Amino acid sequence: MTASGDELRAAYQARQDLGPEYEDALIQSFLEKMDQEVDRRVEDQLARQRQVGQVQPVAGSGQRLALAIVSVTLGILGSVAALAAEDRGAVLAIWIGISVVNVAFVLSNKQRGQSGRGLSTGRP
Repeated sequence: MTASGDELRAAYQARQDLGPEYEDALIQSFLEKMDQEVDRRVEDQLARQRQVGQVQPVAGSGQRLALAIVSVTLGILGSVAALAAEDRGAVLAIWIGISVVNVAFVLSNKQRGQSGRGLSTGRP
């Protein structure tokens, strides 16, 4: 089982134990953990590329792919778990949360002036 699968199962179990009044906090905590995991994986990949001295994509292109994969995976898994718990409101909350994270990512890249379409050698 993957770390994200274990986290999802733990969040689902906590929701069953604590009840629906803690649902928003559990969803937020789960999404924060997944965001941290995506950041960690991207940083690990970038560090490996820098060590090898490869030509690196401008920051953001690898992150966009990772974010897309994680977003779809979490959206589907979270929706299935919420529907299994017969909580349609949680499905909406999950997808809204995922949308907010994705929009924030896009806006943060635009603020830095990164299109993510070019290549960089990692040198100034």
